[in-house]
Amino acid sequence: MTDSSIQGIKPVLHPVSDLATAKAVYTALLGVPPQTDGPYYVGFEAAGQHIGLLPGGGPQRMTSPVTYWHVPDIEAKLAEVTAAGATVKEPAHDVGGGRLVATVTDPDGNVLGLLQDR
Repeated sequence: MTDSSIQGIKPVLHPVSDLATAKAVYTALLGVPPQTDGPYYVGFEAAGQHIGLLPGGGPQRMTSPVTYWHVPDIEAKLAEVTAAGATVKEPAHDVGGGRLVATVTDPDGNVLGLLQDR
């Protein structure tokens, strides 16, 4: 194992079919209004957790929630998890602000997200 240990789950992204209704439900659930509120993404910060809503599953066409594990070195962690049997679904790429994300699928098809802030 390398020194690419995880730093916990922070964002959990949820695909939604009706953004306005989902925003109302998550606002009621979390007890806070969204910090990011746009037509393509709504994001909440609550209890140290980031919850994101993606209409239509976003460009990734997500069909279920995806958790993103914070890692210090995304390429090293991708190498570790693929060597252990995961398959790269979405290679590491910059989503803005120096944030890198990637997704893999485990042997059962579950999607796992990796995130590195530079």
